[in-house]
This record gives sequence, structure tokens and C-alpha cells, in this order.
Amino acid sequence: MLDSCRMESLKLRFTTAGQPDLPLGIGMHAIGRAPGRDRMGVVADGQQAIVRFCVDRRGVWLTVSEGARGVHVNGREIRRLAMLRIGDAVYIDGIEMRLVGERAALARPQPEPAAAEAEADPRVVLRGIGGQHHGRSFTLDRPRLVGRAREADIRIDDDAFAERHARIELADGRVVLRDLGSDEGSQVNGEAVRDAVLLPGDQVVFDAHQRFVVEAPMRADAGREPEAGGTLETRTLAEQLSDDASREDRRAPWRLPWLLLAALVLAGLLSLLLLYGSG
Repeated sequence: MLDSCRMESLKLRFTTAGQPDLPLGIGMHAIGRAPGRDRMGVVADGQQAIVRFCVDRRGVWLTVSEGARGVHVNGREIRRLAMLRIGDAVYIDGIEMRLVGERAALARPQPEPAAAEAEADPRVVLRGIGGQHHGRSFTLDRPRLVGRAREADIRIDDDAFAERHARIELADGRVVLRDLGSDEGSQVNGEAVRDAVLLPGDQVVFDAHQRFVVEAPMRADAGREPEAGGTLETRTLAEQLSDDASREDRRAPWRLPWLLLAALVLAGLLSLLLLYGSG
């Protein structure tokens, strides 16, 4: 789910020179080629749309029109429906665009130069969603080197890629991306960066095609205010089920006499039926 800040700042950024960003507010946006135009853009009702972007509080959904071909997300062909993340590259009819959230990117805190390494958390991982590491997960129990070097933890096998491109690590309880002097830097949610603090759900791209998403537990107090005199806590499903079972146990003694009474009444009725029925 996207937060309200990102919802207000979503845009489609075209790689075509001179084509302005296309804001994506909440609602449905039909995208195609308007008659007599080479550029891709919003088409009016009644015109043929190639795709539609649906933006709501749950996120961004890409719907491909029936019969349309040549729609790809991060290099994978989409025939019907796909849920998008900020930073995804979308190809429509040969034109590339990226889903970006500028305001969130500008507000991103910068890492401290001398941040201390935090205690390892096995729940914090970098998961590959595109490129040669698709499907693999890298825990951040130690700093991870990204590069072409043989000793790199996340090795990008490309002669044009830097041997030591960047390092991703946990520092002071935050996931930090640090550039190691690469020529092109990296992309976070579609924006070019050097050093950045990464948040859960952020998409990181190296070498244009090597895509990763940050997976980490959200803070228990994110987006919520404590009740008066109370504290915030994160409750697991097991805890909720345990509480439900406890409540059921507390109610069980009150239900037991009613069950016994019903059984006795039923037995009495059956006895009367047998007694008078046999006569």
C-alpha cells in the first residue's frame, strides 16, 4: 500500500527527450497514441487506449486493453493485469516510461557518514525482481558489495559495470545504500541517487536491468497514534487466535449447563415417545 505522500506525487516519466512527466492522481488514466500524434499520452474517452493505469489507496494497477501487445514491465510481457511498484519501467508500444514518486524521493533522508552497524535482522532482505538475480534474496546480516568484482556479494556480470559499484548495509537501524565511486550511480524508485536511506518497498536498480526490492518489517508505530494512556504494539495472528481461544474458554462454562439441559429434555421426549408409542 502506498502512503498519502506518494499517492500525491506519482508520475509517469518518459525517456523520450522533451516529453513532460505525466501526473497520475487517484483514478483511471487511459494511455495510448492520440490520432496524428507520435507521442504516448492520455487519450480521451472513446479513443483507443493501449493500457490503463488505475491509481487508488492500495497502489497502482496496469490493465492492458484486449488485443493490445507489446506491453512490458521490467522486461516481462504483460497480457492482462499487473500491480506496479514505484520505480518500475513500463514499455508501451516501443516507448519506455518509469513510475516515479518525486516528492518522496526528495524527502528521503541522507545516510550519516559514520553510522554504526546495527544488530543483524534476518527479516531485512534485498530480493531480486529482475535481471540475473531474479528470485534470489540477500540478507543484510552483513554489508553487501554490489559490483563486477569476483568477491562481490551481488555480482553483476557485465564488463561495463564497475568492479565496486555500491554497498548496501544496515547502519543505525536503517538500510543504507552507499555509492563507491561508480560512473552512473543507482536508481531508487526511478530516481538517480548516489547515497540514500532505503525504506521497505523501495525498488533499487543497478545497470538499468538489475532490479531489487527492499523487504523489511514496518515499524509498529508507523502511521498510527497511541490511544490515551496506552502504548502501540504489533499483534501477530497467533496472538489474536490465542486471545480468541481464551475468550471462548471463558464463555464455555456458561454454555455447558444449557447443553446438559437440552440433552435431558431431548432424552425425556424420546422416552415419552417410546412409552406411549409402544402402547
